[in-house]
Amino acid sequence: MIEEKMLILLRQGKISKWFSGIGQEAIAVGVTSALKKEEYILPMHRNLGVFTTRNIPLYRLFTQWQGKASGFTKGRDRSFHFGTQEFNLVGMISHLGPQLGVADGIALGNLLKQNNQVCAVFTGEGGTSEGDFHEALNVAAVWNLPVIFCIENNGYGLSTPTSEQYKCTHLAERGIGYGIESHVIDGNNVLEVFEKVSKFAEEIRQNPKPVLLEFKTFRVRGHEEASGTKYVPQDLMDRWAAKDPIENYQNYLKEEGILSEELEVSMKEAILAEINENLQMAYDEETIVPDLQTELNDVYKTSDPEIIPASENKTNMRFVDAVSDGLKQSMKKHDNLVIMGQDIAEYGGVFKITEGFVEAFGKDRVRNTPICESAIVSAAYGLSVNGMKAVMEMQFADFVSSGFNPIVNLLAKSHYRWNQQVDVVVRMPCGAGVGAGPFHSQTNEAWFTKTPGLKVIYPAFPQDAKGLLISAINDPNPVLFFEHKALYRSVYQDVSDGYFTAELGKANLLQSGTDITLIGYGASVHWILDVLKEFDSISADVIDLRCLQPLDTETIYQSVRKTNKVLIVQEDSLFGGIASDLSALVSENCFEYLDAPVQRVASLETPIPFQSELEGQYLPKNRLKESIEKLMNY
Repeated sequence: MIEEKMLILLRQGKISKWFSGIGQEAIAVGVTSALKKEEYILPMHRNLGVFTTRNIPLYRLFTQWQGKASGFTKGRDRSFHFGTQEFNLVGMISHLGPQLGVADGIALGNLLKQNNQVCAVFTGEGGTSEGDFHEALNVAAVWNLPVIFCIENNGYGLSTPTSEQYKCTHLAERGIGYGIESHVIDGNNVLEVFEKVSKFAEEIRQNPKPVLLEFKTFRVRGHEEASGTKYVPQDLMDRWAAKDPIENYQNYLKEEGILSEELEVSMKEAILAEINENLQMAYDEETIVPDLQTELNDVYKTSDPEIIPASENKTNMRFVDAVSDGLKQSMKKHDNLVIMGQDIAEYGGVFKITEGFVEAFGKDRVRNTPICESAIVSAAYGLSVNGMKAVMEMQFADFVSSGFNPIVNLLAKSHYRWNQQVDVVVRMPCGAGVGAGPFHSQTNEAWFTKTPGLKVIYPAFPQDAKGLLISAINDPNPVLFFEHKALYRSVYQDVSDGYFTAELGKANLLQSGTDITLIGYGASVHWILDVLKEFDSISADVIDLRCLQPLDTETIYQSVRKTNKVLIVQEDSLFGGIASDLSALVSENCFEYLDAPVQRVASLETPIPFQSELEGQYLPKNRLKESIEKLMNY
């Protein structure tokens, strides 16, 4: 009845879009009824029955679809693209695959909490062709995660029939390859759905493992209403119309003497009254009035971080050891922190940063992962949804491209969309200078500073690496933490012992001068300091940015107003990098103080070569002295 009303409202222009679940309601209702209300469900865009079975007040659903404040996304996302901790639901994003990995993370949280809970996640048959589906199933199988993977096979991926989507007879057969128990279920029989899912859920609560369920059903409306159903043969429509789950269940109840005509009429009258009453509440609510500060403030979860001062007791250590110690201190501090990554357990990671961690913290919290960056980023998010913390190590920052989608579309947008904090740090060993070639040498921070909702940290010294990493783990927002590989074992510093934090978003003025401002981060800071030794007469401000997002513009502007000349150094290639935005910011905000154009020094506009002479030519250090001289002589 809600669906029928929504179709009317769609035609009247009172909602913007509708993804109908007519014909497959039994799956959403049956699965949700089989789970406990405290167990998470990750539905799709046509699973209205999940939301109604969880007894979400209808006016909140209606205001969500009308883009009003009482909805779940403050008008920022539509349809079922939302989650709610109040009802233990996590909605999908339009990139369907990542939610399967999110379910893995939620289930891992359940496993570690030993709360005997399951998690159910929905996908369509079209989504099973995405790599995320296969990654998530494999992770769940390897880790014995209590996940119920629910495939709603409704015959079409938008307009593409199943015959053009996969070759196997049943999608449930895919479970065999992953060592997962799988079953085919009549998705139009609500009793079969409820009874079988109840049975599997109870088994999984007692003996954690994943199960793959393929529900056979049919979508009788368009993928969304505007697309229609002209591509569906009429005889197929007719065959499935005879299997309508609501009509058949209604007839069954009447045959059993449970439902009478009088009771049916009274139920429908009560439902209609509830729909109309809640719709009126939604209509009566004022339209959202845009507030600039509210929009900007909701991109990140605000927090009041505890500032823990650094100890005066210090130990001289390498950059790599400072990162390791920061992780170790955080693992001791937070017993809900999980570290995940390839080869990080017994092997200690390719850079040996987590060496000895398994012995100290156990394999539950220090987890080797399959090679599936996307699923593990999504699982890290799922851990956060389930009240835990996660650090995921990209073996090399270059490999983040395989996990790019969930970082920029899931992690970055969740707090803005539905107020969900993302307690995830992605560690990014990066950078050239070690002869590792095009696929192990990139410094790709600019991919992420462009994305609102992410924080990006890039330290140059061991003390900062430790303190900033601890702060990143404490921060309730997603953080990309860049660690330059060439600094790992070449840079030493006296580092404070124990647990301490460093302020995020604060640059460090390494030395003070009056002639020129030199700005860098990561390895470029060391290049600046090295090259300056060749100049006896230059008095320079040297700024180590440390954090690229949030960015300490005030420290930069104060320096520019004093020195009147600025040179920005980055290891990334020039076009579209951090230096470009910094140059624009300085020009826009300090133009009247400048005695010369802002200068940028960066790597060549090529991929990174491995041969040492070629790599040396690629990197900007050899061009830095000339650039400083040119700017000083301007």
